[in-house]
Amino acid sequence: MFKNDENKRFKVIYKQGLASSFKIIVDTETGINYLFTADGYAGGLTVLLDKDGRPVVSPVEY
Repeated sequence: MFKNDENKRFKVIYKQGLASSFKIIVDTETGINYLFTADGYAGGLTVLLDKDGRPVVSPVEY
């Protein structure tokens, strides 16, 4: 049921780093972008904001 890559709700569209890493993840239903960061055993996730403090929203075409 969950093995089909075509139906994944979240897609990673950008990756940076190895030990400390950053990823931008898009919700394919809403288009909202999230920033995920990880360093060792710690990590965090937040909505990615533009310069005006509004969520970054990508066109839903993933």
